[in-house]
Formats: sequence, structure tokens, C-alpha cells
Amino acid sequence: MVPKEDKVYTDIILNQAILYKNMSRLESSESLFLELKSIRQKLLGNKHPDYAQILGSLGNLYSQMGEYEKAEPLLLESMAIQEQAVGKNNPGYCGMLINLADLYDRMVNFLRAEECLLEAKSIFEQKLSNREHPYYINGMNNLGLLYLNFGHYQKAETICLETTVLMEKAYGKEHPSYAMSLNNLAKLYKLLRQFDKAESLYLESLDIKGRSLGKSHSSYAITLQQLGSFYFTIGQYAKAEQCILEAKSIIEKTFGRNHPNYAICLNHLVDLLEIQKRFSESNKMLTEVFALNQSQLLKSVSFLSERELASYASTMRHEGDFINSYLLTRMVSTQGLQAEILPEISFDHALFLKGFLLSAASKINSLSRTTPEMQEANTLLKNLRLHLGAEYTKPISEQKDLAELEKQANAAEKKLAQAVVNYKDMIRQVNWEEVKTRLKPGEAAIEFVHFPLKFPKEADSTFYAALILSPSMAKPQFIPLFEQRSLDSLLHASSVRKADYVKGLYTLADRGAVAVEGHRRSLYEMLWKPLEDKLKEVNTIYFSPSGLLHRINLDAIPISETETLADRFNLIELNSTRQLVIPTQIKNIENDAVLYGGIQFEQDTTVQNNETFIASRSRGELSFSNVDTTLRGGSWTYLAGTEREVNAIEKIMQTNAIQIKLKKGYDATEESFKNIGANNNPSPRILHIATHGYFFPDPKSNNVTLSNTEPVFKISDHPMLRSGLIMAGGNAAWQGKQTLEGREDGILTAYEISQMNLSNTELVVLSACETGLGDIQGNEGVYGLQRAFKIAGAKYLIMSLWQVPDKQTSLLMTTFYKKFLEEKMPIPDAFHAAQKELRDSGLEPYYWAGFVLVE
Repeated sequence: MVPKEDKVYTDIILNQAILYKNMSRLESSESLFLELKSIRQKLLGNKHPDYAQILGSLGNLYSQMGEYEKAEPLLLESMAIQEQAVGKNNPGYCGMLINLADLYDRMVNFLRAEECLLEAKSIFEQKLSNREHPYYINGMNNLGLLYLNFGHYQKAETICLETTVLMEKAYGKEHPSYAMSLNNLAKLYKLLRQFDKAESLYLESLDIKGRSLGKSHSSYAITLQQLGSFYFTIGQYAKAEQCILEAKSIIEKTFGRNHPNYAICLNHLVDLLEIQKRFSESNKMLTEVFALNQSQLLKSVSFLSERELASYASTMRHEGDFINSYLLTRMVSTQGLQAEILPEISFDHALFLKGFLLSAASKINSLSRTTPEMQEANTLLKNLRLHLGAEYTKPISEQKDLAELEKQANAAEKKLAQAVVNYKDMIRQVNWEEVKTRLKPGEAAIEFVHFPLKFPKEADSTFYAALILSPSMAKPQFIPLFEQRSLDSLLHASSVRKADYVKGLYTLADRGAVAVEGHRRSLYEMLWKPLEDKLKEVNTIYFSPSGLLHRINLDAIPISETETLADRFNLIELNSTRQLVIPTQIKNIENDAVLYGGIQFEQDTTVQNNETFIASRSRGELSFSNVDTTLRGGSWTYLAGTEREVNAIEKIMQTNAIQIKLKKGYDATEESFKNIGANNNPSPRILHIATHGYFFPDPKSNNVTLSNTEPVFKISDHPMLRSGLIMAGGNAAWQGKQTLEGREDGILTAYEISQMNLSNTELVVLSACETGLGDIQGNEGVYGLQRAFKIAGAKYLIMSLWQVPDKQTSLLMTTFYKKFLEEKMPIPDAFHAAQKELRDSGLEPYYWAGFVLVE
């Protein structure tokens, strides 16, 4: 037997690991790479280049598997060892930079990818004087594509032209690699609208591939598909259809219908059919492509991370943008006569993304990590699905063991389903017909959607629409509403979240009006009046908002001097109308509550017990100086009203036999909060949190440049780190100071909350500022505290839309609990009645309309 330390043995293991990787047997490859890593570390130490090689290979494997959090540190460590051992100025180090750039590209971190590629480019050019090395050519090709995706066309042209020269020199003009570089240039010139150049390059590339690879090769089909897309752009529809149909046929014969490029061909054909008003043919293809994409995403749910799912689902979101753009175009061009099946597809699409995507996937992933058995089942399923995905991308003649792999994947999923409670409901997709069956007479469901106009040509405009469904309707009805610019200026005014802004939005004096096309329209006229014809004899409406509608309290929209929408309709806000079919299940094991309020935000080791608290009148305002605009150095001030609030609620609950845990002062720690629902202990029926809340918008979307020294909860790419609650002692971390060793920092992020188990919690009340805000991404909703608590399993959530005043918030909350617990009203009725009582007492909307209830 060959000893494990022998070079022959290690070479065998390395070759076997690479073979398994190429065969997409990723779990087996990982096991061998880990064994090899252990052997080389023992023999050579952790500073040897051969050890670095294994780290790099393992990092690339994890990158391919989508386990980016494992891949990045391995690739960085591999590079550091390589640099220390032989320096940066060698092809091996540059190759590692290119691999790292590939990882960052997969992670949608394009700036870091660019940095790595530019560094590799600089080393090859300035230190090695070698522009002919394969690594250099590969890196240049990747950089050109990166700039194309960025929209940096001048840079892209320079890089793509150089890459084409290098490809010609390295491989000659008859090689497929040279043809690939021509494709990139053609794509660039198409985007630059230099159509003669683009067509010439596409035709040259197609000719090379046809002669070198044959006209049945997949690479030939891809160029044919791109050429068809080009002809569509310049209006030559007959040529476009011929090219795309031929490409579709080749891909179907070579790969089957599960290949991504097959769906791409269908999408191109739909564009062609829609522009020519061949709607019956288009409907058939839209149905097929929607089913294909939905099937692919369903298979991904059980193993992709939250961020990966969001990235992957963006393709589905873009599909929804096109579906709704087709709908709007048909409504205009045919006076609504040719909508046909599109409203049905659009409604199902909204159910899939808004109701299913991250809430289900995140919950599965979170639960799958709770025990070693579940984690093992999830890992096995992940690897099998990855293997299947890789096989589907191969030509049919090269696909192996598909039936066996699918059998194993189904078995692994069943094992996971047995371990995860409600797994079948989590992965179950709902359609509009099921929603309709759950509606009673007098009820309706509305899915609001917003979408950029993509058809017949892309426009710099975002449109809002409503999909309405009632028991008497044969199918959903699509109702166009307004363009986003009609609402944008109002919601982003300089007075945002202030009393005058709210008054202007929700009172009849200004009628909540915005200037649009020379006249003024109120919120009611923009948002609700177009729906009224479809809502006759309806009194209860289940609705799911989208986009900026997440920042509107529909209940408070005025209809007349004395009437709001809440007086006319029972409006029930849902994350998705999917919940009518699969409602959130709560098991109230105990009639108990946990209350947080009167929190001391300084560290208890630095504040004297007899120190006088300085009260703030708002639950979101920071006490920053006028010159401090970076939100560093400020502090969260004590909220006197929150202590009075939780004390009053405690008394109400005590008289109603509710067991209470009250967390105040220094006891209201992040640790105590994270212990809720931990270790299989049931979470409380009621969770009330009266504190400061925060939300930072994505600096990238607002073109804001921030220093890397800023706190992570301000600059993070992850939206659920930029939203959260402040717990005891949180000021130190907020100010960038050293926090207590062995303690949480007191900044409770939405992401941390999403990892908790609150499946026994009926009601969460976020009596804090801006807890309903967050990044609005596509039609998936608000990525912030709202999503976090829903992922964690809570049924009802009360949250705020602006910086709410302390005194009136306390009044609203105590009124709500009296109606809920003493008068035994259902939670939605109690909430609406409490707001109406404050409104009837003469308070302006600023004081009562800031909170919304979401089920």
C-alpha cells in the first residue's frame, strides 16, 4: 500500500479530485481536496506554495458550489502564501487574482472583480512584459465583459479590441476562441448602435464556428441566437425569427429543454411575436418559459443562500417586468381586448416572487442548520442538485446518470422534509385559482406590482399596476395605475417623514396631491379610483403592496372630508395573497409576552446609576451635531415614553392573565433578545419592542460614496444589515467605540432577527421609528425588519413608516392593547379601532397613521 504521505498517493488524490470536479461530483471532490489539504499542511506546513495550490483549488470548488463565504478566505490565504513564497510578479499569482475576480463576479461584487483583474493586467504588462500568456488573455477577456456589463463602453472597446488581437495571435483566425472575442466586440457595437460593425462581426464569428465546430454545435447556436437578437434590435424581424428558431432547434436537440439557453431563445421569440401582435403564439411560449424558469428556481430553493437566491431570482423578476410590459402594451394597443392569459401569468408570477422566494428559502436554510442531521441532509441535497444542474448543461449525448441522480435528489429532499416542520408548505407554489377559491363573497385580493417599462423598447420609466381577483371574476384583472415619478417626488421630499409631509399626504387640505402633467392628483385619484369599478359590493380587501406602496398607509388615504379608505373597506395587508392559501401557522403554547422598553443605550460599566436620563421626543432622531453628517459620534438617547408605555401595557396584560417578562434599562440586552425561541423553547405569544430603530438606504443606489471606516450597519451590501433595532449598550458600537468583551454590541440587525425562531409568536409590535422601511427590491418587498420577522415566523407585525412621536405612540399602543386584550377584538380589528379612536379625537395623521399592520 502506498503511504498517504507519498507524492504518488497525493498526485493520485489530486487528479481524482480534479476529475470529480469536472464530472460535477462536487461533494466527492471536496472530500478529496480536504484530505489533500490536511496531508500537505502536515508535510509542508501552511506557508508552502504546494499547500497554497490546494487552498486555491478548494476555493475555486467552493466558488463553483456557490459557498462564497468558504471560497473567499481560502483564495485570499492562497494568494498571501504565494506572494510570500515567490512574490506577486509571476503568472501563478496573476492566475489566482483572475480566479478571485471570478468569485467576486459571481458574488455580484463587480468593483472588487475589476480591482483583481486590473492588478493582474498591471503585473503582466509592467513586471512580466508578457501579453501573450493564456492567463493574461483570459483576464483581458473577463475584464472586457465586466466593462460591458458596467456600461463602460469606451473602456470595454479598448479591452475587447486588444483581446481580439491577442486571440488571433495565439490561436489564429479559424479558432473558436477568436470567434468568441468577435462576439464580445459585436455585442459592444450593438450597444453602441454601430450596427454595420456589429452585424459584420456576428456573421464572421458565425462563419468561423460553423466551419470549425459544425452547424449543430452549441457554440454555433449561441452566436446564431445573438445574431437573431441583433436583427430584432434593428427591426429585421424575418431574419431574427429564422436565426432564433434555428438556434432553439439546435439547443433543444443538443441539450434538451432544461438548458438555460433554450429559455433565452423562447424569450427572444416572445419579443418577436409580441411586436408583430401574434398574441396566440406568444401566449403559448410565455406559458412554457414561465413554467421552465419557475421549475428551475424551485429546485434551487432548498440549497441556495439568501443572497444567491436573490441574485438568481433577478432573472425571474426581469421576466415579470417583460410580462407586465407586454400587458400594458396590449392594453394600450388593443384597448384591453388582447390581454388574454397574461394577467393570469402575472398574478402567478407575483405569488411566486412576493410570497415564496426568500421567506420560504431562508426559513428552510435556517432550520436546516439547527441539527447535524438536518445540515447533512441539506448538504447532500445541495450537491445532488448542483450535480444535476451541471448535467443539464451538457449535451444530451454526454449526460450521465440523470435518472439515478434525480432519484437520489428526491430521496434526499424527502429526508429533509421529514426533518423540517412544514417543509411541504414552504416549497409549495400557489396559483391564482387557489387564491380565488379562498375568497368569500364580498372579498377581493389585490396584488400590486411595479415594473420598469421593457417593451416595445426599454424606457426610463417605472409603472405601477394592480392585479385584482374576486370570486365573481373569471380571471385576474390587470389595472394600470400611474408612473412612479407621480409618487416619487412626494415621498422623497425634503420634509420626508415630518409632520408637514404626512399632513400633505393624508389630509384633504392638500388632498395628498402631486403635480403630474400640469394638474394635481391626490393619492386617492392615483391609486384607488381606477380600481373602484372592479370593487363594487366588496368590503374586505386582502392586498400585497409593491415598491413605494410599502411606504403608504392605505387606511389613512382620505376620500372625503370625513372619510378615509378604512371607513369604506376592511383593508388587510399581506406580504403576499399566497397567505390566503397557506396562512402562517401559530401554536400558542403559552399565553405570555416579552416587553422591551425604557432601554438604557449607554454601557452599564460607564454610566452611573444615578445619572439623569435625557429624553428624546422621537423614536428615530439621533442627537447628532449639525456638522456631523456621517452618523458617527452620535448617540441614541433615552426614551422616557417607552418606559411609561411598557409599564402601562404590563398592567393591561396582568389583568388579562398574561405571563410577562419585562426587559428595561440595562437588562434589555441583545443577548436576552436572541435567547427568545432558542434551544427549542417556544417563543412568546406577544413580543413588544419599544426602542430606537434605524434604516440606511443602499449608498450605491443613491450614488453616495462612503468610507470603509463607516460602521457595517451603514455601508453593508446586505440590506438586512442596514436595518435594525437598538438594544441596551448600543451607543458604543454605534459610535465606533470598543464594546464589552464577551457581550453582543447592542445593534440588533434585521439579518440576526431573521435567523431566530419566532414560530410561536402571534404578534410582534415594533414601537420604534422607521421599522417598516428597508431596501425595496423588485416585487419581493421590503428587505428589512419586516422581512426579518416574517422569515423568523411571526404572524402579525405592527411597524412604523416614519419617525413617530413618543407621546402619541404610547397612547396608540395602550389603546390597541386595551381593545385587543380587554375588549377581545381580533388583532386587525383592534389595531384599526385604536387608530380610528386617535383620529376621532382630533389628532392629525402624523400622530396615528405612521403605524401599519402586516399579516
